Amino acid sequence: MSRLNNNSVIGVIGAGTMGAGIAQVAAKAGHPVLLFDAMEGAAQKGLDGIAKGLGRLVEKGKMTQDDVDALTGRIQIADSLQALAPAGLVIEAIVERLDIKQQVFGDLEDICGENVVIATNTSSISVTAIGSKLKRPQNLVGMHFFNPAPIMKLVEVISGLDTDPAIADEIFDLSAAWGKKPVMAKSTPGFIVNRVARPFYAEGFRVYQEGGADIATIDALLKECGGFRMGPFELTDLIGHDVNYAVTCSVFDAYYQDQRFLPSLVQLELVNAGHFGRKSGKGFYNYSEGAEKATAANAADAAKPTQVTVEGDLGVAEPLVALIEEAGINVTRTEGNGAIVVGEATLKLSNGQFSTMRAQQSSNPNLIQFDLALDYAKASRMALAPADQANEAAIAAATGLFQAIGKNVSIIDDIPGMAVMRTVCMLANEGFDAVNQQVCNEEAVDIAMQGGVNYPCGPITWANNIGLANVLNTLDNLAAAYGEDRYRASPLLRRKVAGGK
Repeated sequence: MSRLNNNSVIGVIGAGTMGAGIAQVAAKAGHPVLLFDAMEGAAQKGLDGIAKGLGRLVEKGKMTQDDVDALTGRIQIADSLQALAPAGLVIEAIVERLDIKQQVFGDLEDICGENVVIATNTSSISVTAIGSKLKRPQNLVGMHFFNPAPIMKLVEVISGLDTDPAIADEIFDLSAAWGKKPVMAKSTPGFIVNRVARPFYAEGFRVYQEGGADIATIDALLKECGGFRMGPFELTDLIGHDVNYAVTCSVFDAYYQDQRFLPSLVQLELVNAGHFGRKSGKGFYNYSEGAEKATAANAADAAKPTQVTVEGDLGVAEPLVALIEEAGINVTRTEGNGAIVVGEATLKLSNGQFSTMRAQQSSNPNLIQFDLALDYAKASRMALAPADQANEAAIAAATGLFQAIGKNVSIIDDIPGMAVMRTVCMLANEGFDAVNQQVCNEEAVDIAMQGGVNYPCGPITWANNIGLANVLNTLDNLAAAYGEDRYRASPLLRRKVAGGK
C-alpha cells in the first residue's frame, strides 16, 4: 500500500533556489508543503521568490493570479524542524556535507512517524553513506532534481544499498505524477548525469589543449554541428569552473582515479587564477564590459564544385548526398567504402584516426575527414580536418563543397575524432558503461541526459544512429592514437557489436 498520495504533506528542508523550486513543484501538484530553513528569514525569502517568479508568468498570461495565490497558499513556513512532524515525505536540499545530512535525517527520524519517507537531493554524496547512520535507512531515497526544479523535467531516483525498493518505486511514481521524467539509478558516484556528462567537457578541453581549434570554434561546432545548446567552454563558464572542476575531481577520486574521468589541466589553470567564468567576469571567455567577443574560425570562400563522386554508402552522413544534389551539383555514385570525392579531395567521416595516418594507410595524400553532425540537413557548420599531406587545392575543393550546401566551414588541426564525433562516442561509451555496471538501464541514460542537461539526443540512441560498430571502431582508434586507457570501450558495447546489435 502506497504511503504517499495527493494529500500527503511534503516537507522541504532548505529554501535556497533548489529547495524553493522543489516546494513549488510539490505545491503545484496540489500537496500541502512545509518549507523550513535553519537560517532566519530564509524560508520566507524563498516563498517570496516563488511568488515573484510566478508573478512573471501571470504577466505573460501563462498563469492566473488566482492560480498563483492557490499555489503559494499551499506552502507554509515551518519555524522549526519539529514543525515537519506531519510530513509523509521530507526532501532536503541543504549543504553538500555528509555529516550535516546525517544529523538532519537522524533528527527527522525522531520527529516524524516511522513511515515517513526521507529524500535527499544530493548530487554527489552516496545515499548509502547518508543512510548508514539512520535507524531506518530503508526509508531513505535519493530524489535528485535539476536546477531550476520547476522547469527541468528530470528527477534521478537513487537507491542506496538499504533503500526499500517499494519506496523507490513510490518516489518514481510520485515524480511522474508531478510532471517529471524520473529515472531509477543506483547510488554510485555521479549517479547518471554527473557521470555520463564528464566527456562533454573533457573532450572539448582536450581538443583545445592539443591545439585542434580555438575555444569559440569548438563551442560553435558542438552547437551548430552537434546540436547541443551550449559548447563545453560556454557551459563551464556558466556553471563556474570552481564548481565544475570540483565535481570532476570528486568523480575522478570516487572511481579510484579512472582515467576516463581525468580532470583537465586547462581548467585547473583557470581555477588557480580565480577565473571561474561568468561570476568572476572571466573564464575561457572574457565577460568584462567592452571585451571583444570571440568568434568561430571560418574558412575563406571557395569555388562551388560542379561534380562529385560518392563511393559506397556514407552511413550516418548519407543525408549529405541529397543536400549536394539540391545545391545543383552533379552526383555520380559508385561502389566503395564510404567517401565523397570532389576535385583532388577524398572526404570521409571521422573514425577516430588521425587524417594523416588514414591518408598514409590508403595511399591517398588528399584525404580530409569531416565531423559528425546531429542532423546534416540542419547543421549550419562543418569541421574539416585535412591530412598533413593534403594540398591546398584539395582543401579548397572540400571547403567549396560544404559551403555550397550552406555550411560555414571550420578547418581544424588533425585531431583524432575531431570535435563532435569523439565527444558523442565518449558520451555513449560512458552511458553503456553505466548500464554495464548496473547503475541504470539504457532508456534511463537517454532520458537523464536529455531531461537533465538538455542533450539534443540521448547518447545511446545517438550511438545506434551512428552504428555501434562505428562507435566501437572510433573508440578503438582513439585508444590506439593516444595509447591511453581513457578511451577503452565499455564491455557492453563490445558485446553488442559482437552480437550483431
